Amino acid sequence: MTDTAPEIHKGLAGVVVDTTAVSKVNPETNSLLYRGYPVQELAANCSFEEVAYLLWNGELPDAGQLADFQAEERAGRALEANVRRAVDDLPVSAHPMDVLRTALSIIGANDPTASDASPESNHAKALHLLAATPAIVAYDQRRRRGQELIEPREDLGYSANFLYMTFGEVPSDVVVKAFDVSMVLYAEHSFNASTFTARVVTSTLSDLYSAVVAGVGALKGPLHGGANEAVMHVFDEIGTASAADAWLATALEQKRKIMGFGHRVYKNGDSRVPTMKAALDTLVEEFEAHDLLALYDALEGAMAARKPIKPNLDYPSGPAYRLIGFDTEMFTPLFVASRIVGWTAHIVEQLEANSLIRPLSEYVGPDERHVPVRAGVSA
Repeated sequence: MTDTAPEIHKGLAGVVVDTTAVSKVNPETNSLLYRGYPVQELAANCSFEEVAYLLWNGELPDAGQLADFQAEERAGRALEANVRRAVDDLPVSAHPMDVLRTALSIIGANDPTASDASPESNHAKALHLLAATPAIVAYDQRRRRGQELIEPREDLGYSANFLYMTFGEVPSDVVVKAFDVSMVLYAEHSFNASTFTARVVTSTLSDLYSAVVAGVGALKGPLHGGANEAVMHVFDEIGTASAADAWLATALEQKRKIMGFGHRVYKNGDSRVPTMKAALDTLVEEFEAHDLLALYDALEGAMAARKPIKPNLDYPSGPAYRLIGFDTEMFTPLFVASRIVGWTAHIVEQLEANSLIRPLSEYVGPDERHVPVRAGVSA
């Protein structure tokens, strides 16, 4: 009788490892659902704060619940002194994701309740991270430009305050809404690589901050969160709409991965793209950036003519963030600012019925062998 080799699922493709009530991709409608609500409906009708409350609590807030939630979030926006010092001490040559990862670790180290894994304590931690992350991201962009820190304002909503701390003024409602839509769309996406990383760390009974920082590390990769940065590097490399077709032909011949296209979960196109593309269109009109839209359309069209691969969320969000005014290297930290909500929702869910995540592997190395005894060496 011979042993049957186990089936290997590279990248855990197709493997269902647990249950979740946080989100799902509905294959019948090709729609992403947050706690049952289609994300495009949430983006159209709810603020990012309402969506954060939903993901953490399971239901949308009423007026009183939302007011309490906003008050708590706004009270935690200012950077702690040692967090700001740590950011100041890091070189501006460091990637902003490295800066954010370090700052979040310090926030965790500051918290005397870090090891308290009760739902109430973890909710407080999650809310503090949600509130403080925009201040880190905004200040990091400003210091790279030689600009001073701008303190948060408690009279502004999450997205308006984020943009105010970054640029020193509150932009138009069009810009605030487009940014808020992006935050809603990036907030959660089931067992993606960074969320699964956070759940793995949580399964060891490590603390919430450690799990979030691990998620940051996973999100930094260009095959995950870093793709939105890579989209704009592609746009910069192409230059103009007229060059898109020839550029793509060469890139495909060289077997390059075209960032911003394709998704491991969606087979009929990323359901979030139409909503983000509509937000991008409003920004194009706001800033009269028709050349950028022409390049966007040209590359998408060239890809459609050659490959049955459709854009993912990173494709419209990268150009949108550039029009808003963010430096390209800040795009993935913006992703973190949103996805902290999803990560922490999953961290709490993991703890509710925890089991250590420890998969097996199929060994393919040498058979058992033994170190030879050498002369003069005692056994």
